Amino acid sequence: MTDINENMTENVLQEEKATYERLKPDLFAHHLGKFIVIHKGELVGTFDTFQVAAQVAVANFGVGPYLIRQVIEQEPIPMPASVAYRPAYAAHR
Repeated sequence: MTDINENMTENVLQEEKATYERLKPDLFAHHLGKFIVIHKGELVGTFDTFQVAAQVAVANFGVGPYLIRQVIEQEPIPMPASVAYRPAYAAHR
């Protein structure tokens, strides 16, 4: 059952990402630096902080799925947590 839910969530997120790509020219022109919430193919709103965007998303849509993303020109590079987190002062064995 978990695999089905994960696949459905991933499909929905792909749709939300496609909506972001479609809206990107307008978002870059009018909302650069803002955080946006996209749900069911619609732009829900633009927000100054991630925290406010997340609060609105959770209040309206519960645990999701929905897309919260900052409108920035350089796209972030996705990394697995195992690569992103490396303690600088870890003890060497």
